[in-house]
Amino acid sequence: MGGTGGTLGIIVLYVVIIAAFYFIAIRPSRKKEKAHQELMSAVEVGDSILTSSGFYGVVIDIPTDDVVIVEFGSNKNCRIPMQKTAIVEVEKENQD
Repeated sequence: MGGTGGTLGIIVLYVVIIAAFYFIAIRPSRKKEKAHQELMSAVEVGDSILTSSGFYGVVIDIPTDDVVIVEFGSNKNCRIPMQKTAIVEVEKENQD
């Protein structure tokens, strides 16, 4: 009968470790992923963006749900299609 208290203690310890891992690792990454999804869904034509590679540009077209066409620099001929997932920051065109 002395072994049941030890087994219960180990089970409680595992539950505490799993809960701590969830709150330290999994939950924050899910919140960050959700915030990035909201950022990508809010992208509109005319928005200034920053890409994951460090380039600033302006969205000029959104042909599909996962692709945007971005114009980089003052050269109007530098238009590049890219994935929305590469966008890390958005500045709205009509900010007051």
